[in-house]
Amino acid sequence: MRDFPRNLTLETGWMSGRSCSNGSEESWLGCSLVSRSLVVTFMLLLACAVVAGNFITVAVFLRTKESRTPQGYLKVSLALADLAVGLLVLPFSAYTEIALLGSASRPPWQPGYSATGGGALWQPCSLVGVVFAGCTFVSISTIFLLSVERGVAILRPLHKEVVITRRRTWLLILLSWFTSFLLATAPLLSSGHFSLEYSECSRMCNYALVAGAPPQSGGSILLLFPAFDFIILGATVIVNALSFRTICRYSERRKFLAELGNLPASLRPSSSDIKAAKTIGILTLVFTASFSPVAAFVLGNVMGYRWCSFSFFAFWVLASNSCCNVIIYSVRDQRFRKGLHQLFHKTPH
Repeated sequence: MRDFPRNLTLETGWMSGRSCSNGSEESWLGCSLVSRSLVVTFMLLLACAVVAGNFITVAVFLRTKESRTPQGYLKVSLALADLAVGLLVLPFSAYTEIALLGSASRPPWQPGYSATGGGALWQPCSLVGVVFAGCTFVSISTIFLLSVERGVAILRPLHKEVVITRRRTWLLILLSWFTSFLLATAPLLSSGHFSLEYSECSRMCNYALVAGAPPQSGGSILLLFPAFDFIILGATVIVNALSFRTICRYSERRKFLAELGNLPASLRPSSSDIKAAKTIGILTLVFTASFSPVAAFVLGNVMGYRWCSFSFFAFWVLASNSCCNVIIYSVRDQRFRKGLHQLFHKTPH
């Protein structure tokens, strides 16, 4: 029987038994100054990209009156969740890695740190880890709400204004944030067997079993995370599939009538129809690719497997998704591009 790991990410990787000079574990990323500097550079560049992209997104939607719609509010909620990751989660990981570069000892908040005297230090991961998990759940639930909003507009266009109102949208956004952060704190609130620690494998704050906790003490509760993600993602796929099917049928009918001459050629499938279909396909592909590695990693850890090196790939692919949201939901939006132009090219009065 496999031993359940104490720290769900601080485990022996594929290069078992090797460690860096400061006591941290070596993985395929290596311990050399060059390799660790490249990792820090990647973290800083990603943080800058996430912050800049989502800050611009929020500014455009707040300054453009045409964007103050239910869909616009959902996009702002999505951008705020990604912005929180870029402002807090990614910089903290970069700061920790820089601290490890400049010192042969562990930072005070990292597992394994020891010092004489003084009381217990506050663990920054108690905040950073919850923010990362909570904002991840906010993102996937907001994507589902965006898909529902688009589905109602396509399947029931005459009922859109009645079903999707600003008040209902705001209530759903608040419910999404509350539920997401409640779920993010579930392992901590359900028992005293879990804590949040900075992992030398994933280079992020992750959930871990506290010292002395029995190996079988509720590790399966972490399966709530991938279960929640894939239930919402599965519902999103279903809604998108129905919308995509309706778009295809409508486009085929318009094309058939245009070829018969009953409708002018201008009423053939428009570029917006094609772009909507492509956006749905990109939506499914990107989010499946982003969440699947983390889900596989969590499932493997609960089963007792130790995937240190893989954890870095899994969690940072998920973090990189914060940039993809801006591209998928904003850059491809014509109204966003118009608002972006107005933001940087103010017309004189």
